Amino acid sequence: MTSKAPQPVGTRQKAQLMSASEIERTLVRLVHEIIEKNDGAGELALVGIRRRGVFLAQRIGKMIERIEKIPVPVGTLDITFYRDDLSPLAKPVVQKTEIGIPITGKKVVLVDDVLYTGRTTRAAMDALFRQGRPRQVQLCVLIDRGHRELPIDATFVGRRVQTTNREIIELQLRDVDDSEKVLLVEKQD
Repeated sequence: MTSKAPQPVGTRQKAQLMSASEIERTLVRLVHEIIEKNDGAGELALVGIRRRGVFLAQRIGKMIERIEKIPVPVGTLDITFYRDDLSPLAKPVVQKTEIGIPITGKKVVLVDDVLYTGRTTRAAMDALFRQGRPRQVQLCVLIDRGHRELPIDATFVGRRVQTTNREIIELQLRDVDDSEKVLLVEKQD
């Protein structure tokens, strides 16, 4: 029996945008796009942005390996120290950044769950370049919800969803939440 992931406090669910099978099909499509754009997987490295981006990157890496018959290195990136939207009084818990391979000269695909303002991606690029100098950086996201504050765009997008600033896209993955779906939730006053 699976437990239902708790709804974030102060929100209400408006709609389910994707089921587990729709997430899987979307990842398969993204994998084929990544392979095609990069002429195979020989020079690729995937780097998941902590938290759910890591699980998506691992899945994408396994799918690419099944298709291309070569392993694709998958790393983890913690961007906590690079964020510009944390209070100076905040004491963030920083996780270890484990890229696992030299990224200099590689085609790196940063993987995240939701692209919103672009600030997470900017922080991830700052953290990534502290690890080395990739030949190319591409961004892969499951959902692009718009509302950019920075000039950042994803190379690979699973689905574009128009939202208001009061709405939140919530990805639940069985690796973390014991369920698999994408929800549209709304902040409550």
